[in-house]
Amino acid sequence: MKTRNYLLYDVFTTERLAGNPLAVVLDSKGLDTAAMQAIAREFNLSETVFVLPPDNAKHRARIRIFTPDYEMPFAGHPTVGSAIALADMAGETAGIFVLEENIGLVRCAVSKHDGATFAEFDLAKLPEPLELSADPVAIGAALGLAPHEIGFENHRVSFWSAGVPYVTIPVANLEAAARVKLDNQAWSELAPRKSEWAFASPYVYCRETVNHESAFHVRMIVPGSPSYEDPATGSAAAAFAGAIMHFDGPTDGISQLWIEQGLEMSRPSRIRLELTVEAGKLASARIGGNAIKVAEGKLFV
Repeated sequence: MKTRNYLLYDVFTTERLAGNPLAVVLDSKGLDTAAMQAIAREFNLSETVFVLPPDNAKHRARIRIFTPDYEMPFAGHPTVGSAIALADMAGETAGIFVLEENIGLVRCAVSKHDGATFAEFDLAKLPEPLELSADPVAIGAALGLAPHEIGFENHRVSFWSAGVPYVTIPVANLEAAARVKLDNQAWSELAPRKSEWAFASPYVYCRETVNHESAFHVRMIVPGSPSYEDPATGSAAAAFAGAIMHFDGPTDGISQLWIEQGLEMSRPSRIRLELTVEAGKLASARIGGNAIKVAEGKLFV
C-alpha cells in the first residue's frame, strides 16, 4: 500500500463551495488505468485528475482526467485546476508551463492578483463543426422547451467539438434557460454520440445574463441515468467558441468574453473565453478562470 496526497479545488471561482469541484491526485506513478478509474469513482466528482511525471522533462507534468465512468482526452476545469494546484505547490505567483494531456500538449499560464490565482490555457485543438441530423424542434422538446424558445438572433442549434463534442443550443432568454429539464429517453433517441458509451451533452446558452460583465449565460446537462448538471464546463466553452465564430463573426483581434454558469444549481462559476481572430478566422483561443483550494488529504492505495 502506498500513501498518495490529494487536493480538492473549486474551479472557475474565487469562492470556496462554488464553481466546479476537482480532485487532484498527486504521486500517481504506479497507478494503472483501472485503479485511476476506481479512485475517480470513489471521489464521485465530475472529474478527477491524476498527476504523473511528464514524458518530456521540459514539461511540468502529465495529467490524466477521469469522470466516475470513463477517461477524458481533455477537460477545462481539470486543466485550470491542475495548473493552479501545481503552481501553488511550487510557491509560484506567476509562470508558464506545459501539461501533457491525452489530447496533446497544453500550454498554461498562471498568475496571482489580489490574492486570487488565475490560470488560462491555449486550446490544443480549435473547435470544428460536426454534422447534426436531429431536428432543432425535437432537441428543444427533449429539454422541455417550445419551438419559439429555441434560437435567438441568427443563432441556431449546432454541434461543435474542440476535443469533446457538445450540442450548442441557443435559447431565447434566462427564463427559458431556467426551465430546461432534460428528458433522458428523448435525448437518447435523437442526440449524437460522443463515444460508443456516451451521448454528446446539450450546452444551452442565451445572450441575457445575470451578471452585467457576462457575455453569455449557459447550462450544461450530462445525459445518463440519472442525468446531472455541471457547474462549469471549460471543454464546452472551447467548443462554444466555434458557435461564437460562426454566428457572431468577431472582428480581427483579441476578444475576451466572460461566460456565467452554475447559477441555477447554486454553484456560480465564471469562465473567460479569449479568441484571437485573424483574417476573419479563429487563429487561437484560450480558456481561463480562477481556482481555490478547499481541502487536502491522503489516499491509501
